[in-house]
Amino acid sequence: MTNNNDFWAKKRIFITGHTGFKGSWLSLWLQKLGAEITGYALQPTTTPNLFETARVADGLKSIIADIRNGEQLTAAMQLAAPEIVVHMAAQPLVLHSYANPVETYSTNVMGTVHLFEAVRQTPSVRAVINVTSDKCYENREWAWSYRENEAMGGHDPYSSSKGCAELVTAAYRLSFFDPSRYGQHRVAIASARAGNVIGGGDWASDRLIPDMVRAISEKTPVVIRNPHAIRPWQHVLEPLSGYLLLAQRLYEAGSSHGEAWNFGPSDEDAKPVQWIVEKLAAHWGDGASWVLDTAEHPHEAHYLKLDCSKAKMRLNWHPRWRLAITLENIVSWHKAHRAGADMREFSLRQITDYSERT
Repeated sequence: MTNNNDFWAKKRIFITGHTGFKGSWLSLWLQKLGAEITGYALQPTTTPNLFETARVADGLKSIIADIRNGEQLTAAMQLAAPEIVVHMAAQPLVLHSYANPVETYSTNVMGTVHLFEAVRQTPSVRAVINVTSDKCYENREWAWSYRENEAMGGHDPYSSSKGCAELVTAAYRLSFFDPSRYGQHRVAIASARAGNVIGGGDWASDRLIPDMVRAISEKTPVVIRNPHAIRPWQHVLEPLSGYLLLAQRLYEAGSSHGEAWNFGPSDEDAKPVQWIVEKLAAHWGDGASWVLDTAEHPHEAHYLKLDCSKAKMRLNWHPRWRLAITLENIVSWHKAHRAGADMREFSLRQITDYSERT
């Protein structure tokens, strides 16, 4: 699996959610490839955050605005005249969605509607990827992996909103960007579903790795809610490599790739929360430890895996970093940050290391 660096040079890219964890890593990668990027997002939600720590704004045009403002979004997209749009702006947290369901639905569902309306009014656009989540599937807690044609669903507002965003994507594709009429509109639309992404520079609340990093920094045990819950863990660069590859195929091959795609880890890397905590603590050292949170919490999925056969077969996309390597890279990133390293350069080096791994 290789991305053609020449393809991305000078390509005009519009990224929503560029100030977030995944958006910041994608923006850094595209800067490295020579793309011309316009980002549209709210201010980072945590302090510290990857966007500022890695000086992501140094290599793009950053617009701080709300995806729920359709007129402002359309004006920004038209001014940028992008060829490729990657929609990543979202309310991304399950527990936050229980406390703020209206915000979650208005951002994740209507924000997606505003995104596609902006695309409709921007003639330069040729390829669009809507990034949703593995939690968009109706989770039946079964032992096998979910394929792209499984039913959408969601127990909690966040998961439900991502299922809705997938339905919005399919409706806009069929109603306004019909693949059978691609020669007329010249826009290819796909959605992308990743697993539980982890990596350096994530300080969000109620996420396992950031919670561990905070606890270790404070020299206290990390408190975990569901030690036996199994998740498809993957380094953030894994799905991002899939998005880049998919965007290139959409641009070059058009509607033949305009559909839903899973970008998850190898089956062997779907591990229980407790396994992750113990391995990360061992990598970190310094007496890092964990304790069980015995309080009651809202429902969260227990077992969830993605079937990525389609991406492997049709895109020749494959995961590169096994989970052990992923955890090593997370620890090295955060230790470098604590030591005062240049985290923009450190992050770019990790992208290079990932890109060069076969």
